[in-house]
Amino acid sequence: MADASRELRFKSTPLEDDYTVDWNKRLGSGISGPVRLCTDNKTGQRFALKCLLDSPKARTEAKVHYLCSGHPHIVSVVDVYAIKFKFPGEMRPVPRILMVMELMEGGELFELVRTKRRFTEKEAVNFTKQEVIIKLADFGFAKIDRGDLVTPQFTPYYVSPQVLEAQRIHRAQKSGRFPFLTKPYTYDKSCDMWSLGVVIYIMLCGYPPFYSEVPRKQLSQGMRRRIMAGEYDYPDKEWSKISAEAKDIIASLLRVEPAQRLTVTELLEHLWLNEGAVPDVPLDTPSIIVSDEEAFREAMNAHSAQLTKMRLSDRVVMLKPVSKAKNPILMKRKNMFKLSSFLTRNNPTSAASTNGDRTRNDEAIKSLRDVIAFCMLPPPPTDGAAECSSPEEELQRLVCHTVEQNPYSQRLKEALIKQSWDGESFAGSVDSRLFGKRHR
Repeated sequence: MADASRELRFKSTPLEDDYTVDWNKRLGSGISGPVRLCTDNKTGQRFALKCLLDSPKARTEAKVHYLCSGHPHIVSVVDVYAIKFKFPGEMRPVPRILMVMELMEGGELFELVRTKRRFTEKEAVNFTKQEVIIKLADFGFAKIDRGDLVTPQFTPYYVSPQVLEAQRIHRAQKSGRFPFLTKPYTYDKSCDMWSLGVVIYIMLCGYPPFYSEVPRKQLSQGMRRRIMAGEYDYPDKEWSKISAEAKDIIASLLRVEPAQRLTVTELLEHLWLNEGAVPDVPLDTPSIIVSDEEAFREAMNAHSAQLTKMRLSDRVVMLKPVSKAKNPILMKRKNMFKLSSFLTRNNPTSAASTNGDRTRNDEAIKSLRDVIAFCMLPPPPTDGAAECSSPEEELQRLVCHTVEQNPYSQRLKEALIKQSWDGESFAGSVDSRLFGKRHR
């Protein structure tokens, strides 16, 4: 898709020489900056102006998007400026990347489906084949695929099992649990075919095949498990009027093993896209989306919020020496060390006198303190790759380690029983603060 011969040359002349920006016409906004309407001063043609803070990531986004912008289903990039630019109300100009792009006035795909009075499976086929023009517009996380995709960037509804596995291994490597891996876990563009299967599913019924059962939690443990196992269904109420070919194409895209998933070529040859006998019966998709407007908006907002988190740059954190730090969290952590003597009295290994026994005892106490800290203190800042990590999984890991190190602690056993611990995991949700206090 990308044309390597297309080299992007950033303009350094004033944007106002070529375009007039309508700051009152909002086309979009986010962590990357506003998207506003602009007009060519010579021709009067309207475009979209995307404003990014100048950074290596922003320049990469502009270059990759420009390379692909000749494709009929990708929003074209007309001009790109790398200049100091001042927004209305700002005191001084700021270095920015300003992308002048083709203006798309049709809205987002699911917004379009939602507003239709009549939406049929035949129209879903046309959207999938892009007979109705649908274009990619955001290249904030795009990368030229050479079979070495590593960074687990995703939004929960559309994420494939391979990207979740990349996230798991990425976190484990950062914590030092996979030191034997000499190279990162990689995935490829077959993950995009999984995501397309999710899009087709939603178009046909109005809700996603995988969703969180925990309110306001984008990616629950149960949702993660179902994605990894490829577990979903076709409820009769919405799916009884949908063709077997449609269900087959979804099943062929939502396969856990990437090698068994349809490729782009195989997808275009599938009967659902080519047979011509797809039912023209109205689907329930628009009415389902409209009837649960709040859930639809919440899902769209969650999607936008996740994209916003993913755009946040990595931050370098400089820490003061512990001896000079006097913030409340550190003071609270220091106070927790005072619990050691109490915990030691409840652990028979504390009577050990040899150096080896002292080491084991220290580890036992440390494991208990780690659980208390996790339950009682705010989580530390994480990078974008770990934004969707599960606190339940981390607590489960810490507790397993603590049980190994404190096999005789009666207080620990009592606390675990009250939280429905089955020996490997918690049967239900955990009241973290109460659990932490019971440890203490």
